[in-house]
Amino acid sequence: MGAIRSAATDVSKTIYDFKAFDANYNEISLDKYRGKVVLIVNVASECGLTNTNYNQLKQLYDKYSSRGLAIAAFPCNQFGGQPDLYAKVDVNGPTEHPLYAFLKEQQGGTLGDDIKWNFTKFLVDRNGQVVFQVFLEYAFAATLLLF
Repeated sequence: MGAIRSAATDVSKTIYDFKAFDANYNEISLDKYRGKVVLIVNVASECGLTNTNYNQLKQLYDKYSSRGLAIAAFPCNQFGGQPDLYAKVDVNGPTEHPLYAFLKEQQGGTLGDDIKWNFTKFLVDRNGQVVFQVFLEYAFAATLLLF
């Protein structure tokens, strides 16, 4: 029982068209985020960026959850070693989760089509549309204020 789903072949319009397995391998529809601003992030536990990013995610959640921010964290070990936590997924390549294929298609990064490292974040508006991708944090907090 894995979190890997075959690559998306249809053109999905929003994140609500996707499902993912939670940490207990229950299939969850991302429709649960309808009407919320969602931060989707690939996370890691053994990365030099882990402590800083987990602290930032917690601060963002504490500050903005009352305004409708949800965080969906997907563990990934393609780059080395209290959000909703999903089962481990691939974010690049032939076995990438269809949600990540969609996210990258909707909001190509400045570093190309593949996610380059842990903690790449995709911000999704209240209508399920991908509006922002960021790896570095410099303009991220200001962008959150728009929602």
